[in-house]
Amino acid sequence: MKTIVVAGAGGAAGPSAVRALAGAGHRVVALDVRATAWDHPNVVGREVDLLDLDAVRGLAAELGPVDGLVHLVGGWRGGKTFAETRLEDWEFLHDMLIRTLQHTTLALEFADGARVAVVSQTGVRRPSQGNAAYAAAKAASEAWVLALADSFSGTGSAAVILVVKALATGEPRPGWTPVEELASKIAGLWDRPASELNGIRLDLTS
Repeated sequence: MKTIVVAGAGGAAGPSAVRALAGAGHRVVALDVRATAWDHPNVVGREVDLLDLDAVRGLAAELGPVDGLVHLVGGWRGGKTFAETRLEDWEFLHDMLIRTLQHTTLALEFADGARVAVVSQTGVRRPSQGNAAYAAAKAASEAWVLALADSFSGTGSAAVILVVKALATGEPRPGWTPVEELASKIAGLWDRPASELNGIRLDLTS
């Protein structure tokens, strides 16, 4: 049984990921800013503000070495044109997509063979004008994970970027990734060698 932290467990993709990991026999520490009830014996829900570094460090000290982190804290802000971009949106996205990732990856202690996964978006490579802030925040989170991957080089651990166009929680849509499929890919990360995963962008749009 591995101990895997899921950040943003109460969001759109969180419940499916938590269920997939717990169903695979892992102990899941499900983090969210709001209290969330879980009905699986392998799941421990924790209410924590991931923007509070001291709180995250306290949780990390309590947990000790963990076998993985799945960062699913999300959010979207944008508009139709570049000129309509609001810097307030950038501040929100910076906190949600980057700062929470920084706090969790810096505070947690990763055991040998750990996996760290973050979800990114296809628009990072070719952002549309209305998505300037969102794409920039996703790009920054990718760079952060790639730097973490460099630190994992040769250790047996891996940091990977999971790339989607968008996540589907209901009816399937062309090019969109169902949250259940994302959850299955996440749960399978511990079954693949670190050398296949570390520092890659795994495209889930096909």
